[in-house]
Amino acid sequence: MSSASDAFAFDKTAWSPDALQQAANTRVYQCIDAANRQLGTQLHYPAIGFTLRGQSAGTAHPTQWRVRFNPILLQQAPETFFDEVIPHEVCHLVTFALYGRVKPHGPEWRSLMNQVFNAPANTTHQLDISAVQGKTFAYQCECGPVALSIRRHNKIQRGQATYRCNRCQQPLVRNLDALE
Repeated sequence: MSSASDAFAFDKTAWSPDALQQAANTRVYQCIDAANRQLGTQLHYPAIGFTLRGQSAGTAHPTQWRVRFNPILLQQAPETFFDEVIPHEVCHLVTFALYGRVKPHGPEWRSLMNQVFNAPANTTHQLDISAVQGKTFAYQCECGPVALSIRRHNKIQRGQATYRCNRCQQPLVRNLDALE
């Protein structure tokens, strides 16, 4: 499968949000068409939404046969979206259609990413999330400072959760000395 760069010119200033979303729809269709050609399947086009918020670039819902994308991250990095994020999410749908419920980034998915979509089988994106990152709160453990999301901070405040450091496994405590 050719790179999306071959089909689209990526001057961020020239693309309106609507035009980018239409181009993303076209890219999803291209990925499904490529899978159908290479695998001999007759998969139909999924429902496509641009309602994803937060730090996720995209998400696939195989049982509902739909994909959702983050419009802010799409606007910031369209080339990465077209070359990596869209094939990544469509590959989840194709994997589900062929193999049923398997590990989301398991060997079946990785194989399809490489062989059908000719895209890196990365499980996470490397996009700049500063524009979509919410307020964080400073916590501390023996390793050093840890930034928690407002959702996790509020759960701690309400007594609904406690969190531990991923490295030292010590409970996180609020760092009131840090600026937030």
